[in-house]
Formats: sequence, structure tokens, C-alpha cells
Amino acid sequence: MSIYVNNISKFYGTQKALDAISFTVNKGEIVGFLGPNGAGKSTLMKILTTYINADEGIAKINEFDVSKELKKVQKCVGYLPEHNPLYLDLYVREYLAFNTDVYKVSYSRIEEVIQLTGLTPEAGKKIGELSKGYRQRVGLATALLHDPEVLILDEPTTGLDPNQLVEIRELIKNIGKNKTVFLSTHIMQEVEAICDRVIIINKGRIVEDKKLQNVFTAENEQIIEVEFDYKVEEEFIKRIPHIKSYTNTHDNQWELVFLADKDMRPAIFDFAQEMGLKTLALNTKNKNLETLFREKTQ
Repeated sequence: MSIYVNNISKFYGTQKALDAISFTVNKGEIVGFLGPNGAGKSTLMKILTTYINADEGIAKINEFDVSKELKKVQKCVGYLPEHNPLYLDLYVREYLAFNTDVYKVSYSRIEEVIQLTGLTPEAGKKIGELSKGYRQRVGLATALLHDPEVLILDEPTTGLDPNQLVEIRELIKNIGKNKTVFLSTHIMQEVEAICDRVIIINKGRIVEDKKLQNVFTAENEQIIEVEFDYKVEEEFIKRIPHIKSYTNTHDNQWELVFLADKDMRPAIFDFAQEMGLKTLALNTKNKNLETLFREKTQ
């Protein structure tokens, strides 16, 4: 396996940022790592890339212990941190040449990663003259210089416009054909478009670990959005037959989850009539990653 994490915990003073985290990532997987702000995502990524040490537990990259075999781990990991550190006054090739010396790899890799990351049109410019999207490409090119087997990307598309986002997303997807990719993001559509699997963390603990193909609509599960003309108390909502869970999304609007073989919209309509309510909107909704994320982190 490419990434092995076993009972990793990390403390900042009295605050427990990570609480006995465990999972594995196999070679060739693209895994999305999701969680609310402050959930512990960046902390774990810093541990995996040897920037900080865990207080408890064991983590390995390609069988190398991240706390004891730092150089070996660094050789097989490419890391793009959330705040991409770049020297803005250097030209693209100049900056990559500097990092080539750091990694002690052949200068021939410079043109290879420029082509791989689509930097060719901007390769003659200073980094400070590049758009945010091309600066992210420079960061990715730097992470790929030593041809690592594992890529760890922390919020790789933060701040990109829609066109840049699509370009970087496709780039990561293509890179992932030959490497293991572990990426953190807040953009659900990004995970749905790129990843094979999702791990969700909340308050330092893993609350979901699931293949993407298994996220969408469990058997016999229905999600229905309904808006009534007046406020309905929770105690009445929970009485609707076959209801599994419910969320008051806004004022008189509810998201209702049912476990049933039959369409539950008629039951909601009947419920409204019995309560003397009118249904202003009644729509079915397929389960998606955003729904799962809210269920696991609220």
C-alpha cells in the first residue's frame, strides 16, 4: 500500500487535533480527504509529509515510517501545500532548476514537468506575472520533479476561477493515472469528478470512508425536499411513515430522507393535508457527496 495510517493522534496544547486516525490508501488510488475547517486535514497532511510529528500512532509512506525515515519518505512524496510557496521574482524554468538542485535530479526533468503540467505557454515568464491557475501548475510541476509515487495535495484549487478549476482538475486526474493521489478540498464536485474514494474527517476523527460509487443513493433510500406554507414542528415531521432522518434547511423548508420501496411524495402530501398545510414545493433529490458530508459533519 502507498499510505498507511494507524491510530495517529496529534495535540496542540490541550486541543486534540487528530484522534486515533486510521486508514490505508492503495497504490493508484485517488482519494479525497474532506472535512470542515479545523477538522484536522492539514495537520494529517503535514504529518504524512514529515513537516511535523504525530504524538501517537504510526504513519508510513511506501512502507517508510514518516517519523523515522524522513529522507526516504520525502523521496517518494510530492507535496503541494495549501499556501503554495513560490519565489515570485524567479522565472518558471529558473525556479524549477533551483528545485531540481534541491531534489538532486536531472535538469531534463524540467522540460518534462513543464509539458506534463501544461506550463509551456507561460514557461518564459516570471512566476509573479502568472495567473493563480498557472502558479498552481508551477507548484504541481515542483511536486513532480523527482517523479514521486505519491502526491499529497492540500486544497490544490483554492482561489481558482471556474475555467482554471476545470484545467487543474483534469491535470490532477491525468497525473493520477500513474500515481497515488491524496488530496484535501472543500469542493465536493471536485472529489466527485476526480476521486475513486472519499474519507471524511470531523473533529479529528474519521466519520466516513467510502468508495465514490457507493455514495450515491443507497438501496431503498429516498431524499425529498419539501416546502410548506407554515412552520412545522420537528415532533410532527418525525411521525411521517418510513422517515429515516430530516433537516430543517430554511424556514418552512425540509430535507427528508426515507427508507422505503415506494415513492414517499404522496405520504408527504397526505401529511400536509392532515396538518392543514399546503405544499409549496415537493421534489426528489439524488443523494450526493454534499448530502453525505452534511450528514456526517453537522
